[in-house]
Amino acid sequence: MATQDLSFRTGAQVESSPFNTLEWRPASGEQPEALLLLDQLLLPHKIVMIACPDYQAVGRAISTMQVRGAPALGVAGAYGMALAARKSGAATPQELLAELALAGKHLFETRPTAVNLGWAINRSQQLAGRLAAEGRSVPEIGDALLDLAQQIHAEDIKINRRMGAFGAEVVPEGGNVLTHCNTGSLATAGFGTALGVIRAAHEAGKKIHVWVGETRPYLQGARLTAWELQQLNIPYTLITDNMAGHLMQRGRVQFVITGADRIAANGDTANKIGTYSLAVLAQAHNIPFYIAAPLSTVDLTIPDGSYIPIEERNVAEVTTFGGVRIAPEGAHALHPAFDVTPSRLIAGIITERGIARPPFESSIKALFEVEEA
Repeated sequence: MATQDLSFRTGAQVESSPFNTLEWRPASGEQPEALLLLDQLLLPHKIVMIACPDYQAVGRAISTMQVRGAPALGVAGAYGMALAARKSGAATPQELLAELALAGKHLFETRPTAVNLGWAINRSQQLAGRLAAEGRSVPEIGDALLDLAQQIHAEDIKINRRMGAFGAEVVPEGGNVLTHCNTGSLATAGFGTALGVIRAAHEAGKKIHVWVGETRPYLQGARLTAWELQQLNIPYTLITDNMAGHLMQRGRVQFVITGADRIAANGDTANKIGTYSLAVLAQAHNIPFYIAAPLSTVDLTIPDGSYIPIEERNVAEVTTFGGVRIAPEGAHALHPAFDVTPSRLIAGIITERGIARPPFESSIKALFEVEEA
């Protein structure tokens, strides 16, 4: 994958973000078309875009967490499918469908917990199947999949804005808000989910302060969320994950909000490891605990959280830090990347069509029936 160093773009605030997490680069001169991704492994020290000219490169970027966050993975997956079609040497639409099935499987297996990735891949495959049945050519299908990816990209930004507007209403004025992992523009096509709610509350004039959990072992909170809040001039304080209970006990947290990678039909929610612990602590201290996620993160095919696959990542991410070993040679380690928060601990799930509240089985279903504005 090619890389391109960028300087941070200052100036007027743009619709989505002062930086782009994902960009489509059309072919120009000797440069092939490619998906450009902001390499999140290098933040906050370097701002570098990597060029992914094929779906295999997109898959590597996803599996290594150069791009991460459920909505962003959905957008990246859609572009990956478009690249698979546009770089295909298939002679017939039927051959192309077979290739897309392999590409979709490859991309999905990079991060199986994030339902948005599978959702975007399925949308791409369904569109390709319809067009093939209509007798469209291989190039026409490739063009249509690129159009779909760009549509999903634009949709995500609009969805996040709407989600932020709904969520800003429940963020307490003058409150200390605790969040976990990274759920801002870096985790989406732009604006953010849980961090988007925080951003919308700040833009609405609410005076809030954010406690940022570092989010071990990958430190998305320390490396990414703190960086985003700094760019947005939102007051924040970075804490280690094991400080949350102490702050709640002292009355210094009034609201907790996180994102989600998959939500079951009953509201059970999978999110970055450590989220469940925060939800338990929040309940013990009578602090409202909210989830912010688009409806594309809801998986109505599973009844509860016990059906959510939990990704197990390389234990080297636990035994090393910045490439330096911090545990003894031969130390046994475990790295489940996600945990599941039972719906009984969740006060509300903020979506682009409103806030679902208990009982979630009915309230989530009702949101799917709401007509989009």
